[in-house]
Amino acid sequence: MRVLAAVSGGVDSAVAAARAVDAGHDVTAVHLALARDPASSRTGARGCCTLEDARDARRAADVIGVPFYVWDLAERFSADVVDDFVAEYAAGRTPNPCLRCNEKIKFAAVLDRALALGFDAVVTGHHARLAGGVLRRSVDAGKDQSYVLAVLTRDQLAHALFPLGDSTKARVRAEATARGLAVADKPDSHDVCFVADGDTRGFLRRRLGDRPGPLVDALTGEEVGRHGGAYGFTVGQRRGLRLERPAADGRPRYVLDIEPVGNRVTVGPAELLDVAEVTGDRPVWTSGSAPGAALDCLAQLRAHGTAVPASVTVSADRLEVRLHERVRGVATGQAVVLYDGDTVLGSATVSRVGGPLTRA
Repeated sequence: MRVLAAVSGGVDSAVAAARAVDAGHDVTAVHLALARDPASSRTGARGCCTLEDARDARRAADVIGVPFYVWDLAERFSADVVDDFVAEYAAGRTPNPCLRCNEKIKFAAVLDRALALGFDAVVTGHHARLAGGVLRRSVDAGKDQSYVLAVLTRDQLAHALFPLGDSTKARVRAEATARGLAVADKPDSHDVCFVADGDTRGFLRRRLGDRPGPLVDALTGEEVGRHGGAYGFTVGQRRGLRLERPAADGRPRYVLDIEPVGNRVTVGPAELLDVAEVTGDRPVWTSGSAPGAALDCLAQLRAHGTAVPASVTVSADRLEVRLHERVRGVATGQAVVLYDGDTVLGSATVSRVGGPLTRA
């Protein structure tokens, strides 16, 4: 099979490409240039898409012995991932840019171009298992990335290869060392890849400007502080609130709600973050066609969160998810991903949270 291996310059994508060669595929490596103005080097474990990453990807392709190309997708990445990220925060939601990148870049722009050029599939270094078109969790629970792949359609998965799903990260690094890949000990990137310094609030301020507004206590309705922009907060946040006076009960306060029109951020005690019901829009059924009107399954609401039992009512363009256990700090804009054991059923974008606790 003729396959295109997306090599980022990290250890996972390099080993995935090497394994594709070992499996007998005709492999071509491609590095995605996603930054308009790439920095010359990474900052610790933050950031990606630097000139250093491009050089590391080229060296890995040389060691593996496959052709190497660079595809400039900076404009597409800026429009579909970065601009979407900014717009979602401006609307009071909390997006997951990794999920959006998989949906719009790696398995839309890249896969579409690959198929047009005669390739049969795209290979990536994601930690997830894929067999017979069924997406499952990685054997390494700590590195599992099935959550951020749950936006993919059945057809996209039919043209994807994830060679690392049966390996732990420690084994991947050991294999990279044995293969002589210089990226064997390279740190993983963390946080938002295009915010290299980790200062998401500062990044958004530069894009959206200062938008002062009130911080309001949910229990008393009183203004307890001011902020420079509601976009700089996420539901569940505790640090960086800069409250002007402590709560009457002396307990810490967390962000409960973000109201972009009135530019108001509501804070309150942790227990008010507990969620029992979630509405998800625009479902994607990774497993194929939509199930019947209702199903019992597991629901995961954060990339590294714990999946909890849930009952799901399904319609054409919406999911109503009743959680059997409390989940704390769910934000709109994130994904709700449904599992049957370790198998991904599908996903949807969280549009509403709330409701009384529902127990099994």
